[in-house]
Amino acid sequence: MPMTAPTPPDAAELYEGIVRQTTEALIFADCDGLIRLWSSGAEALFGFSAAEALGRSLDLIIPERLRAAHWAGFNRAIAAGRTQHGGQIRTTRAVHRDGGKRYVDMSFGLVIGRDGSVLGSIAMARDASAKRALEEALRGCRDELARTGGAAADR
Repeated sequence: MPMTAPTPPDAAELYEGIVRQTTEALIFADCDGLIRLWSSGAEALFGFSAAEALGRSLDLIIPERLRAAHWAGFNRAIAAGRTQHGGQIRTTRAVHRDGGKRYVDMSFGLVIGRDGSVLGSIAMARDASAKRALEEALRGCRDELARTGGAAADR
């Protein structure tokens, strides 16, 4: 008996499955900076449930001191129809629901509609706190070696 191919998922089922299963934080904000998609990975990274995040401003996760620079870049990208860094991964600070700050590696892009108009911004993020702590420890070791002239290493 010939096997039949499984029926491919429809777009909505596929979309929901991807958002639900992606371990990285996946966030979509409309052109006004309001969160319209918040994946389970975003819930895990930032501590806010989708119910708490959807419809809120991205300020929810942006440290206050970084907001002016964020919004300048966000608005510039929306107006230009492209991001300044072309999808490069950038390490930045973010706010967790518990009020603590986290280092996160993020990449940004724009979602463009079929008619060519900008629909909003998409970001993928993952926790970079451990990586940042290691970098700081290595920097401290290098500084110590430079300060002592490597004397500690000669013992």
